Amino acid sequence: MIAAVSTLGFIMSIPGQTMGMAVFADAFMEAFGLSRTELSTAYLLGTTGSALFLTHAGRLFDRWGARALTVLAALLLGTALLAISTFDHLIAALTKATGLPPLPVAFVLMLLGFFAIRFSGQGVLTSASRNVLLLWFQRRRGLISGVRGVFVSFAFASAPAALALLTGAVGWRGALWVLAALVGGAFALLAAVTLRDRPEACGLAVDGGPAAPVAPETETPAAPASTSGDGAGSALGAVRRSPLFSVYASALALHAFFGTAVTFHVAALFEEAGRTRAEAFAYFLPQAGISVVVNLLASAWADRSALKPFLLLMLGAFFLGALGVLGLTSPLGYSALLLGFGVGGGLWSVLSNLAFVRLFGTAALGEISGLNTALSVFASALGPLAFALAQDTFGTLSSAAYGCAALSAALWLWALRLPQPEDRPDR
Repeated sequence: MIAAVSTLGFIMSIPGQTMGMAVFADAFMEAFGLSRTELSTAYLLGTTGSALFLTHAGRLFDRWGARALTVLAALLLGTALLAISTFDHLIAALTKATGLPPLPVAFVLMLLGFFAIRFSGQGVLTSASRNVLLLWFQRRRGLISGVRGVFVSFAFASAPAALALLTGAVGWRGALWVLAALVGGAFALLAAVTLRDRPEACGLAVDGGPAAPVAPETETPAAPASTSGDGAGSALGAVRRSPLFSVYASALALHAFFGTAVTFHVAALFEEAGRTRAEAFAYFLPQAGISVVVNLLASAWADRSALKPFLLLMLGAFFLGALGVLGLTSPLGYSALLLGFGVGGGLWSVLSNLAFVRLFGTAALGEISGLNTALSVFASALGPLAFALAQDTFGTLSSAAYGCAALSAALWLWALRLPQPEDRPDR
């Protein structure tokens, strides 16, 4: 049950993810009178603002538990979607009442809308859904997370095409209403009824079975999970100073930066390369197929392996994906894009699930993962704007991929040189 609800939590976060908003980008620009750069800037500021609060939300996870936080996040996401559906009317009403030009009113409203959906969807709902599974499983965390990743990957890959069909059938406003009902209504109720914070609350032990004396975490932390003083706060301070946290969080943030930018501008990138919008949205399905296979294989192997090889391979895949963006006009470039983001995305799922609980243990897991999520969300905010500015400066969106290739190479060299502990779990 926990695995199923955790999986649904990821899927229900789609309206707060970039691939969910990318489908609405053109409709928002037309309905609210914003240019692509203005919309990307609102996305940047809204997402950056949400990132500032995610470490505090992680602290609430440690204090309140996954159940309360998941329900609250789902309700907030549903409410935000309903609010955005009214923005065109609200812009007209505020413009008339205040005498302000429509553009600043539209920009501020979209900034607030992006803040709400990114904080609740990509931030809190995703993080809580990930962490609750880690607290219920230990011996086979990697495999269970990989199985969840199969469903999540296909849902994320199918979302752009499915949402495009939905908006074509009921319009962008109606599509937002449908999503709000699913997330803020159906899923919030399901999570409230079925979700439990820890197995002990149900008389069970970690990994199943009746409650019994449970051995402590067998993973060896790379930094102290807690120190004398302020408990969880001091644990977070130790983690912040750890080079291991920095390299893993930076690599995961690179995926957010690069992947979010490509997803947000996918239609424009493909059109720039002489390809159609249909090809752009169809790209996600084969990419997800590669990601699922890699995720399953790597997740099962990660239960008996250190994580450093997966980190190096992921960064190498992102470098290949950057080359694919630059050469998208050719079949070889398209294949490099598919393989790079397919392999990189599959390994990202493994590392985002396992890295911090394996390296630092479960003490203050919510706060530590909240900090990592905040960094990734901040990076995801910068990505779309960086690509839009590259288009304004150099004439093409794809020119930003040169910087992504350089970042991938630099992080690969850092990860290669950084000593890492033998973090394999005790089976």
